[in-house]
Amino acid sequence: MNRRSGTTSIKVFVGVLVALAVVVAVVAVARLDVLGSKGGGLSKEFRYDVEALAHIDPNLILYEESAEAIKTGFVNSHGIAVDSTGSVYVAGDKAVRMFARRGDLLGEIELADTPRCLTVAADGTIYIGLTDHVEVYDAQGQHQASWDRPGPDALLTSIAVSNDNVFVADARNRVVVRYDTAGNLVNRIGKKDPDRNIPGFVIPSPYFDLAVPRDGLLRVVNPGRLRIEAYTFDGDLEFWWGEPSPAVEGFCGCCNPVNFAVLPDGGFVTCEKGLIRVKIYDAEGSFVGVVAGPEQLAEGGTSSICLLPGECQAGGFDVAVDANGHIFVLDTINNVVRVFTRVKG
Repeated sequence: MNRRSGTTSIKVFVGVLVALAVVVAVVAVARLDVLGSKGGGLSKEFRYDVEALAHIDPNLILYEESAEAIKTGFVNSHGIAVDSTGSVYVAGDKAVRMFARRGDLLGEIELADTPRCLTVAADGTIYIGLTDHVEVYDAQGQHQASWDRPGPDALLTSIAVSNDNVFVADARNRVVVRYDTAGNLVNRIGKKDPDRNIPGFVIPSPYFDLAVPRDGLLRVVNPGRLRIEAYTFDGDLEFWWGEPSPAVEGFCGCCNPVNFAVLPDGGFVTCEKGLIRVKIYDAEGSFVGVVAGPEQLAEGGTSSICLLPGECQAGGFDVAVDANGHIFVLDTINNVVRVFTRVKG
């Protein structure tokens, strides 16, 4: 055997080993039990790391949970809103239910399809996002209008109202649709446009939230980029905040935060899935503290682990805030509303 042929044989042998290693790695990833139902595929060392991430320093937890959660009675709950009087609205199954702060059922709107999101305007008008279009009800629960679909294959995941504007997040088409309050389409926001320096929304799983704080800029989660972006109503991207990190200050997984709400002081409360965490950031996006972590929200750990895009759906909690700063977390695993009050800071 000459030197060249020997070198070639070695290279082939090494190549085979590398190929086998790649196959083993792919199989290992494919067999990962991201929901934890089988308990296999993850080493003890990896579980230890996840458990460490699930633990949050008690000094960072600024809120305390009320003793009694609001039982929604839904099998599958999707969205939550709080009106100006403090009443709590929950969308689930094929209905929207209204509750008093202490959990008494105040009323119900029956629907023909599953409501995925909702919001309540200052005058009490209720905007409900079904899978592909918006339904409008007055403060007494009487049907007012059905809006046209914003486009083919729409999947509506969030609604926000600001004066005469209604913003609807369409996760499947990766765009925000702006309407007037009569249901007329005004414009679309967030579509990828290099000329306007708009990178476009990355949405690996069906979570795509938005809100309008008092500063008048639309905030939209770009979940695949692990950040919250600020747009003018005409669609100009002004800035963003948020960073990918498993540390408590950042957002981790394939696509977080899944939902957020605006606090009375202009700050933000965010919800993450995978490592289920509800956290507080100030108006500039700087980390302030924690409302509750996996040990409180997922009975001691994670409901699922976001290792691969689209592979962790559990723990997509929604959140709303009342005028006094109480935080209402819709626990979509147990289908209850958990109420938190600030006790520190």
